[in-house]
Amino acid sequence: MKRFFTLALVLILVAFSRILPVLAQDMKQADKYFNNFEFSLALESYKKVLEKGEPDLKVVQRIADSYRILNNSKEAEFWYAQAIAFPNADPANLFLYAESAKRNANYSKAKQLFLEYSEKVPAQREVAMRMAASCDTAMKWMKYPKPYDIAQLEAMNSEGADFGPIRTKDGLLFSSDRLEINNKRQTERNNWTGNGFIQMYFAPKLTDSTWASPMPLPSSINTDYHNGPADYLEKEQTLYFTRTHVVKKRATNGVAADPTSWFKGSDNGTHTNRHGIYMSKFNGKKWEKVSAFKYNNTEEFSIGHPAITPDGKVLYFVSDMPGGHGETDIYYSERQGDGLWGQPVNAGTVINTSGRESFVNLGDDGNLYFSSDGHIGMGGLDLFKAVGTHKAWTKVENLQYPFNTSQDDFGIQVDSTGKKGMLSSSRFSESGFDDILTFEEYTVPCILVGKAIEKLAQAGTVKTLVSPVAAAKLQLYVNGSDEFIEAYSGKDGKFSFPILAGTKYLIKGSKAGYLDQVVTFTPECLYKTDTVQVELVFIPNTPNKPVVVENIYYDLDKFDIKPAAALELDKLVQMLQANPQIRIELSSHTDSRQTHEYNQMLSQLRAQSAVDYLVSKGVDRNRLVARGYGETKLINKCKDGVSCPEEQHQENRRTEFRILK
Repeated sequence: MKRFFTLALVLILVAFSRILPVLAQDMKQADKYFNNFEFSLALESYKKVLEKGEPDLKVVQRIADSYRILNNSKEAEFWYAQAIAFPNADPANLFLYAESAKRNANYSKAKQLFLEYSEKVPAQREVAMRMAASCDTAMKWMKYPKPYDIAQLEAMNSEGADFGPIRTKDGLLFSSDRLEINNKRQTERNNWTGNGFIQMYFAPKLTDSTWASPMPLPSSINTDYHNGPADYLEKEQTLYFTRTHVVKKRATNGVAADPTSWFKGSDNGTHTNRHGIYMSKFNGKKWEKVSAFKYNNTEEFSIGHPAITPDGKVLYFVSDMPGGHGETDIYYSERQGDGLWGQPVNAGTVINTSGRESFVNLGDDGNLYFSSDGHIGMGGLDLFKAVGTHKAWTKVENLQYPFNTSQDDFGIQVDSTGKKGMLSSSRFSESGFDDILTFEEYTVPCILVGKAIEKLAQAGTVKTLVSPVAAAKLQLYVNGSDEFIEAYSGKDGKFSFPILAGTKYLIKGSKAGYLDQVVTFTPECLYKTDTVQVELVFIPNTPNKPVVVENIYYDLDKFDIKPAAALELDKLVQMLQANPQIRIELSSHTDSRQTHEYNQMLSQLRAQSAVDYLVSKGVDRNRLVARGYGETKLINKCKDGVSCPEEQHQENRRTEFRILK
């Protein structure tokens, strides 16, 4: 038995000794792929190593890193969970695990992991706490989405990455690493992603929302390596586009090889990708000779993602050139009088952060749009809008959900209204490949909750008791339309109507024994759950009964109409227009200070001032009588010789109206 066990052990050791060199060779090849940024090949090789041997931290971590770099956050989250289980795992894996969970919209889990990381790495506590807070923000944005419909532009999308849409007068330009063109499979693959190389495509316009099949631009634009994203200057029919070059790695600025987002990869490879901006003019038949942007310097740094202003005077772009604020910054160059481009200028710290700012775009609405992972966002790259003007951006706004998601969202194209356009996103792809999406604002439906009331005066005061008006007829009109929806108030005076945000409405209220009432409003609903409160005050149709016009107060010794008073008088205008058969006396009252003669004169001036305001708003002067009562009808104890606070004196400086027979 002992001899048998020894023989078995020897056989195991012999077999294991044969496996070790094979594992070492496989590991060496996998590392070579990884260090040369061939992540799709590296992933396959590391998995083979894992199949042949015991789980190893380096192998597991490299698999997780490869999935993260390939934007497959679902797999990355799984593999980082395995990595942190090793006792000697670098705490950085915990942060990357949290980031992956966030990119998968697992915000509660991500927040917990960021907080855990802040405890393990106190030096990074501020960053980790900021990321934890961003998870709460993302959940809030998803709970209250902006009113936009988002859909895939299926006719343009492929199994690969499709992004950076640019609408031109004649069609749609975009970038893609698709392997299939017109049902013909390409053989050249990019070992980074396993897809093809990024090329520029053009789809001729059929209608405002449809295009013919996309075809690649000619070889004068598309080289054998990566080309795009781009922008197009319609005025000069010139294409500004990014072109990628493979160069020997000399400087150690940690630039990345990702042809679209400057991923900060390994420094062990001998070559890296760097970008430059190039221009080519379309002469109506073909693209003319390509020229390079004056400040390209692919031996040292990258310049790409161009965005040109419609007048052709300012070129925005992204670069990791020395002197920036983060991994990549947004810069601009102004065209000089001689037609040459001026020295690049950093767009400043309002826009640029310590992270990545990229995919800059100029919307037809005049705003500057870009993507960033440095500003607070929902995960990956988020879309932002710069507020202000060229050279004077004052703040940056996250476009929120559904423009942004936990995945990468970038490359937005916005029409002149700011309410419609296209963007690029990886939200619909488990593999992390990007799609072109369309967006359009829709009108938010919400609910009007109204109440019909009567305000009953309390004798000797300006105070009123509020009483509901039941069985009042309410008619809701879209302003300018003759059609209406009808409802009746309940016992509690309440009524409701379905309404749409941003639409101007008019409500007419009527009931026997009361004056007809009208109110106009434009709801500003942000979400479907919003309600709009409207109050309709019914006034009894009773002659010679004074009705206080609320908030019509005057400063001491003044008779001019204050802004708050004008708002109340506007309501009176609407009431008079709704009841053309009535004629009213508009009366004014003063406090007891000053002489009787002075107060009588002042009150008459105040009443006349209110009447003149109503006439200026279209009310027939023959329907109005101005009457000043001075201090003859005080509503409190504040008569001559009685000390009162200013508030009580102001109660007496009031305006009333009564219906004349």
